[in-house]
Amino acid sequence: MFKLIAFKAINDPERCAKFIEGHRQVLESIGVKKVTSAKEDWVKNPDVIVVIVESDEDGKVYGGARIHKANREFPLPMVEAIEGLDKSIKDVINKDLDAGTGEVCGLWNSRQITGLGIGAIFMSKACLALTPKLGLNSLYALFAPTTVKLGLMMGYEILTQVGNNGTFYYPKLDLIATAMKLHDAVNLPLTSEEHRESIFKIRENKRLLINEDYRGREVKLEYTSYIE
Repeated sequence: MFKLIAFKAINDPERCAKFIEGHRQVLESIGVKKVTSAKEDWVKNPDVIVVIVESDEDGKVYGGARIHKANREFPLPMVEAIEGLDKSIKDVINKDLDAGTGEVCGLWNSRQITGLGIGAIFMSKACLALTPKLGLNSLYALFAPTTVKLGLMMGYEILTQVGNNGTFYYPKLDLIATAMKLHDAVNLPLTSEEHRESIFKIRENKRLLINEDYRGREVKLEYTSYIE
């Protein structure tokens, strides 16, 4: 069984270190050695929440994602990533600061759990389950071509007013990232009913044992949140 665990980055440096190392290895395996979401200063940011996939057997971390709540001191990774390509991204996000906004970033999973849906689908749902507690009314994210469809299923819309209709050559010239925004991260009106139902179920429980269905295969997961 796998555990999906959510915690404040500043409260668990040991798990953060495992996250950083696993993310680095995945990026290097696809030839990416420098990406803003892999910078390590987030471990000192009190507005960063980490979600990890941890083995119930040996405590090994097989994947993770982060939620950065936007604040005045730490720019969102998306701003740092693409401001040099389109400086308007900063103004777009700043308009949402007072209402409460943030970014899901740094999503990765090791090859051991590829094909189980844990790395993208279930972690994305775990992130969206946390938004009300974090005071986030909207969310931003950069999606790879293979995950844009997932973003749409989760309720995101392509941020067409930046880049080339929302797309950028990032993190290197032969890779494309699509900027997307989830306009209502609390009620999730555009999220597919299947995902929306389980997101709300996770929101209602700080700890939840759940059997998720992924392409006809049952995946047993334990969700645990240390977010007050």
